[in-house]
Amino acid sequence: MWRFLILFLGLCTLNATAEIQRDERRSLLDSDPDVVYLDQTVKNPIMLEVIKEAPIYSTKEGTRQIGTLQINQTLKLEAMTEKAYRVRGKGVGKAVVGWVGPWAFKSKDPDFVENLKKLYQRQIEVVALIDANDVAIGMTLEEVTSSLGKPVKTASRKTANGETGKWEYIEYEDVKHYVTRIDPYSGAVYRQFSHITREEKSKTAVEFENNVVTAIERMEDEKGANVRIIVPPVIFRW
Repeated sequence: MWRFLILFLGLCTLNATAEIQRDERRSLLDSDPDVVYLDQTVKNPIMLEVIKEAPIYSTKEGTRQIGTLQINQTLKLEAMTEKAYRVRGKGVGKAVVGWVGPWAFKSKDPDFVENLKKLYQRQIEVVALIDANDVAIGMTLEEVTSSLGKPVKTASRKTANGETGKWEYIEYEDVKHYVTRIDPYSGAVYRQFSHITREEKSKTAVEFENNVVTAIERMEDEKGANVRIIVPPVIFRW
């Protein structure tokens, strides 16, 4: 009985370790700052048809070929850079997953290569903005929430043309206050901590139309001059 229990626990430990290692490998794979991962970016999968046999590489730079991608199959685009697409599908004699040049594919959208470049460039900018807790005209409300969190105040208006509205964010800072005291014995003057107040540091108002930011207003002058504009969400003609 004890031998069986020890063996069972050992197998559980091995399975847990293997699962952690798989998660770590996936985490490392999904952390390349030069790669846009489509499952984190678009709601609907982007499907591409292979029209030419093409070498498939293990790296986005195309440094090591691991097989040849077969034609006449439709694949889901998993990730991309400006110059390569990551897919998984049928290779010559085996299943393959790796990086392939855009020239091997076609899509229902005749401008898919150019649109995917726009999507890539936009997403790189969005990630940088979110990392900096900043916003820009052209971002979606979901992206604004990822960057700044929940607004403290919201207002919306629905019309025949869609929905418009405004989100407001306020940043606070804790300010320490001191009072001046005089020592009754020595006459020395010193500062003594009194209390802390939470004061408004800055205010950001984000105006939107149909889920896309159209204007940004900041209370701080030095930031108001640096409002950025990015490409709105890319629309594909699938």
